[in-house]
Amino acid sequence: MRIDILTLFPDTVGDMMNESILGRAQERGYIRIETHQIRDYTKNKQNQVDDYPYGGGRGAVMQADPLYHAWCHACDEAGGPVHTIYLSPCGHVFCQQDAKRLSKMENLILVCGHYEGIDQRFIDECVDEEISIGDFVLTGGEIPAMAIADSVCRLVPGVLPDAECFEDESHWDGTLEYPQYSRPAIWHGREVPPILVSGDHAKVARWRRKQSLLRTRERRPDMYRKLKLESKEDKKILREIADDDELAAAEAMDSGK
Repeated sequence: MRIDILTLFPDTVGDMMNESILGRAQERGYIRIETHQIRDYTKNKQNQVDDYPYGGGRGAVMQADPLYHAWCHACDEAGGPVHTIYLSPCGHVFCQQDAKRLSKMENLILVCGHYEGIDQRFIDECVDEEISIGDFVLTGGEIPAMAIADSVCRLVPGVLPDAECFEDESHWDGTLEYPQYSRPAIWHGREVPPILVSGDHAKVARWRRKQSLLRTRERRPDMYRKLKLESKEDKKILREIADDDELAAAEAMDSGK
């Protein structure tokens, strides 16, 4: 997979994308991430990339022409079909399903806006979709671009050791991940749940699944309501959770008497 990022701050983005897991994946040839300085594609001595908005108002708008020439260069370097994404608070909110979808593409171009945004004509001509990372506004698209590149690239075969590294995490199947623990076994008087040191892998897997469902119900009820739990094991766990709820309610009533 190749990702080209059009930005006013290529060094900052490049430094982040060349570290840790993504850096090693690039060295091994599983992914390639390139940054492009939009100012290099201006046609004025000042390397100006923005101007006042038509219609008035505060701030400035990034001009279409420098973006277009940067985009054309990135397309040429990709050497094949590209999918262009503009990081915008007006886009649909990014989720794990988007990461799965985009990880199957060969070439992505991520466009980072600044100021009051970018000229709509560039969006109309070159952008395939607009994506937001949440219902808030940032000063530029670099942080969203890095977040999306990271979440997409880690799903590319070979970047992580095996599929379990991401299939067992939050949001993959619509649930949140179970609690994790490491050494020492007791820290500040808090013990690791005994089942995790029991050596019984089946019981550990079941405990983790139950904790995942409980955590999702508690923290993301919107996600929990969408779950379709049809396996026999999940149904057993749901019955067990219901029994636990009834017992807790009964104990609460007894303590209140």
